[in-house]
Amino acid sequence: MKKSYQSLEVNLTNNMKKVIHRKLSTNFLRLGLVVLLAFTSALSAQEGDPAKGKSLFNANCAACHKLDKKMTGPALRNVEARLAEEQGLDRDWLYAWIRNSAGVIKSGDAYANKIYNEYGGAAMTAFPQLSDEDINNVLAYTAAEAPAPPAPVPGSEVVSQSNTSGGISNEIILGALAILFILLAAGLYLVNKTLRRFATAQGLDLPESSGRTPLWKAFVQNQFLMIVVSIFFLLASAYFIYGYLSQIGVDQGYQPVQPIHYSHKIHAGDNGIDCKYCHSSARVSKHSGIPSLNVCMNCHKSIYEVAPETATEEYSKEFYDGEIKKLYEAVGWDDAEQKYTGETKPVKWVRIHNLPDFAYFNHSQHVTVAGVECQTCHGPVEEMEVMYQHAPLTMGWCINCHRETKVDVKGNAYYEKIHEELSKKYGVDELTAAQMGGLECGKCHY
Repeated sequence: MKKSYQSLEVNLTNNMKKVIHRKLSTNFLRLGLVVLLAFTSALSAQEGDPAKGKSLFNANCAACHKLDKKMTGPALRNVEARLAEEQGLDRDWLYAWIRNSAGVIKSGDAYANKIYNEYGGAAMTAFPQLSDEDINNVLAYTAAEAPAPPAPVPGSEVVSQSNTSGGISNEIILGALAILFILLAAGLYLVNKTLRRFATAQGLDLPESSGRTPLWKAFVQNQFLMIVVSIFFLLASAYFIYGYLSQIGVDQGYQPVQPIHYSHKIHAGDNGIDCKYCHSSARVSKHSGIPSLNVCMNCHKSIYEVAPETATEEYSKEFYDGEIKKLYEAVGWDDAEQKYTGETKPVKWVRIHNLPDFAYFNHSQHVTVAGVECQTCHGPVEEMEVMYQHAPLTMGWCINCHRETKVDVKGNAYYEKIHEELSKKYGVDELTAAQMGGLECGKCHY
């Protein structure tokens, strides 16, 4: 009986050991599966799609951040790795910061308050709508390696612009006069030879060659030829003097090189910026005005380089980027620190359009009241890489415009009565600027 009891006890003990061993194995297996799933989830959370991240970055972050350059906010290239290495912050901190930066600052987080104070007390915009997957995609985009700088394209050096003006050059005029003189001398020689041949055929005695009067002397002694030549030279001189004096102050085609290169083609053409955004005073003032550099900095605080596709054979990307640096130097902008230094330099712009002092022209009268497009006087500005004077801006040019341009009087109560009376006077439905007094001297000269 005693042996049976001992064997039963041994069996129970062995069974209990097996059960405990089985439970421990099961628990360890379950724990291992949980850890594996957690690790897999962590890995999957940290993986992201850089392509999707780029779209999210451009839509939400690019206004204040660049990957490799400090702007309104810090540069974000490898931001996760840098925070983990330098500050010991993990991705959960980034989740909280991106979704509610103000909350992280209020919690007393040391690094959050450091960034907040470093950037002038401006809290980052909250993005609560971004999911973990979205943020992972953005971080994957920021973790991508920076692209290598493009190799310079041969022949992309800047070609300087020559200041050429319209019209016939003096060299062409002098060449034409020289050819005319040669033809005149050859004609006189042939005439003299023909007359001598005719005299010989008629049996007329000609003086010996040794006593022949030189051609120039015979020409001077001929009073009729001298009178004709004198009249010709007087008329020609008057014509050229009049033409020269008429061109004084007419600078059509004038294209000076400015101290900072400004491409109207890129700004007004490619980017579609309205002329009156920069030249805002044209709406309300006599002058269109030169925009202040602060207007340029509204955009160029963030735009510190041009896109590679903007470069041309004449103007390389490096050239355009260098001109932006000239702008920064003039306004005293420290691009690295993203702040003004207070050290400014004046920009000596070269004036292109310049009317005489005795001529009055009001931009607001033409732009706001008459609705004249800027291109009417200044030409296709949106196509000009280097600005030049398109029109002659002479009085005759202005008069022709007033004679041909119909005045838009619809919706303008000021014109109702005068339009009715003048329409009866001229018998027309639409009046030109000339018919409304646009040719009166006192309109432009007073």
